[in-house]
Amino acid sequence: MDKNLHLDSVIKTHQITKEKELLDKHKEKSKEVKEALEEKYGDKIYSPFNSGSYAKNTAMNTKFDFDMVSPFKRNAFGSNGTLKIMYEDLFDFLYDKYKDVATVRKQKVSIGIEFFADEDNDIVKIDVVPGRELNQDQYKVDENLNLYVYYKYGNYDAGSERIKTNVQAQIKNIKDRATNEKDSIRKIIRLLKVWKNTKYNYPTKSFFLELITIKAFDNKEITGGLWSKLETVLEYIRDEVTNESFTLKDPGNSSNDLIDSLTESERETLSYDMKNMLERIEDNDENIKTYFPENAKFLEEEKADNKYENKGNGFYSAPPKNERFG
Repeated sequence: MDKNLHLDSVIKTHQITKEKELLDKHKEKSKEVKEALEEKYGDKIYSPFNSGSYAKNTAMNTKFDFDMVSPFKRNAFGSNGTLKIMYEDLFDFLYDKYKDVATVRKQKVSIGIEFFADEDNDIVKIDVVPGRELNQDQYKVDENLNLYVYYKYGNYDAGSERIKTNVQAQIKNIKDRATNEKDSIRKIIRLLKVWKNTKYNYPTKSFFLELITIKAFDNKEITGGLWSKLETVLEYIRDEVTNESFTLKDPGNSSNDLIDSLTESERETLSYDMKNMLERIEDNDENIKTYFPENAKFLEEEKADNKYENKGNGFYSAPPKNERFG
């Protein structure tokens, strides 16, 4: 089979634009949550903004949600207000407001709102990440925020208040690099997200995969077709993620090393999974469909749009676990 053709079809059948109605529902709910936050907190908050894959142009149409950063002012919860107080206050507000129409839960650094299925059986998910500026009015200048860790996040202990980051810089880093590399980085990121969504509750976050893909492009000669580029990135992850000297600096804060978001065991698992995947695909090209499945929902549509036939390659595969967007 032609691995490049298959991977191209994977990307096309996972395009976010193919789920326009569901995307619009996420936009509407995101706007609703944003306005609710602004009404509740008034001049204690800066304008909340979308920070996830949709903002970075790396979104796909399976296992999708919207990430929203809620930037609070330094004195929003009083001069002695802690990041924990900020986090708990935001959770209490969102829980009280949406408990009858959604599941609201505490997550590692965010608060998840999963709205109940609507008449179309669509589910909208909004993850709200509360952050607080370092000093009063400083956010207007540097856009830096401190985050609170609700429960253990890799090597960050629960209750940690030491994650300082700049989400706007993270967004700009990925969007700019993807553009400058003629979309190659963005395509590899999307494929890695497809792979990740074949796993259940995989510990490696999408942001980690985004950054390590960019670092692979910075440190390796990545050329050839789509499979050749993906293969090189997979090899880089396999070889480097367990290297004791390996670092993955947050573009929003060079002191923040994203490798710390994984435990040693999780790093070993990620390396092994890359190794196993590469070996299985080398043994049999057809195995690529297990790790990088097309979205069967849009496969026939994509064939018709592009007016090509798969010529017996048998590209059908089931979408991962009845999940949407990602």
